[in-house]
Amino acid sequence: MTITYFITFLLIGIGLSFDSFAVSVSVGLLKPEIRFLKACKVAFSLAFFQAVFPFLGWYIGSAIEEVISSLDHWLAFGLLLFIGARMIMEGRNDESTLKNLDPFKPGVLISLSVATSIDAFVIGITFGFLDLPIYFPMAVIGGVTFVASMLGLLFGKYIPARRSHQSLILGGIILILIGAKVLVEHLWF
Repeated sequence: MTITYFITFLLIGIGLSFDSFAVSVSVGLLKPEIRFLKACKVAFSLAFFQAVFPFLGWYIGSAIEEVISSLDHWLAFGLLLFIGARMIMEGRNDESTLKNLDPFKPGVLISLSVATSIDAFVIGITFGFLDLPIYFPMAVIGGVTFVASMLGLLFGKYIPARRSHQSLILGGIILILIGAKVLVEHLWF
């Protein structure tokens, strides 16, 4: 594992964690009385799904990698561009989708966790196409998401909702830049 891979996985983890951070800020705004153990429960759920979904995607991507190996870099770029653009568009939306939800109900918490992890699934497919290792990125993505979620919950009552939307925009930009890096590496190096 080179330092370049570590930095890439760290940046991917940071980019993916912005959805969870934004949800956590919203939960903090909704439930300012949240205690440490409940905060850990929310953050763990978000981080768990964010870490497991890349594995599921990687498994699928590895299985079909031979079929599309000549197009993998274009597909990786396209998927990262799509996810990044979607995050940027969500970040521009000022409406909160969590106004009437109780985030501590198991069904709601799992729904939020799955919803914020779909992009991690697509990243996992990309890892499978590119034949990258998966366990270390899973740990990085899960760890970064846990920390980001805890920070989001902690600062949720102090951070204006607009800032959480700006974090989605930043996360989208990071993912698009990583997609461009993958494309450039495969086309010219």
